[in-house]
Amino acid sequence: MAANLRAKLPESDSLLVNDRNVETLEKFTKEISVVSTAASKPNGVEACSSAREVAEKSDVLITCLPEPKSVTSAYGNIIPRALPSTPSGEERLFIDCSTIDPQTSRTIAEAIHSTQSGRFVDAPMSGGVVGARAASLTFMVGASTKTGGLVERVKPILGLMGARVMHLGAQGAGLAAKLANNYLLAVSNIATAEAMTLGTRLGLDPKVLSELINSSSGQCWSSKINNPVPGVVKGAPAERDYEGGFGVSLMAKDLRLAIAAAKNSETKLELASETARIYSAVDDVEAGKDFSVVYKWLNRDNGNATNGKRL
Repeated sequence: MAANLRAKLPESDSLLVNDRNVETLEKFTKEISVVSTAASKPNGVEACSSAREVAEKSDVLITCLPEPKSVTSAYGNIIPRALPSTPSGEERLFIDCSTIDPQTSRTIAEAIHSTQSGRFVDAPMSGGVVGARAASLTFMVGASTKTGGLVERVKPILGLMGARVMHLGAQGAGLAAKLANNYLLAVSNIATAEAMTLGTRLGLDPKVLSELINSSSGQCWSSKINNPVPGVVKGAPAERDYEGGFGVSLMAKDLRLAIAAAKNSETKLELASETARIYSAVDDVEAGKDFSVVYKWLNRDNGNATNGKRL
């Protein structure tokens, strides 16, 4: 995402970055190939020591963190003290692309707005690592329309990193949509893994089965883009022993958030309990792997199938 931002921003603009993982931050700044016009900022990127430093020097701050407590901590570092005016003099804009619970997001938004630190929108995304690299993500925006121009200001910024930017409603609506989407994704990923296992154990070639599913009513993102069977989709995490991609622990986290939101809204999710149990069990033995590794886990007692056949 950050690489796409730097590549598409004017050379005169600076990209300021911070990551709690120092090695990741150093690696990113070295890999960026765009040459900056400012000699003090190699490659048009400036590494900052904290989220507060990024906010102080920026017109727009984009955050993307793994869980609610990380987001709360980052903004707790940013907003307790008054921020200086933005470099352009325009009102500071905070865009949070994290997947967290709507209530935490609303609390942060209220803190920013009450301290007049700027404007805040939630904009979680869908599309995974593949979408992030290809700038084909879908962003789900929750932003007020009571004061003019906020949504219009946000869309072109997110458009630098994605193919589609949808305004879902007031602040928090983006997260509501993301939790509903990821609940469906959690269930369909397991169903895809089970269907692929069933078909191959009935004698079907996994590639042929995948082609059939993806041209029929069973098709979904997990079958078409992120198929869990090695050798079916080129470039999918299954091709790399499930390395990279969307971590199973993050899916388990998103599922917990969706279940909590369902409880708060008195919505009954019949498949939630069993789905959560499966991801928790998978995370115990396959931590760090892409969530499609559920296919490998489902086959653990059936010959440890990793390519659609018993080994």
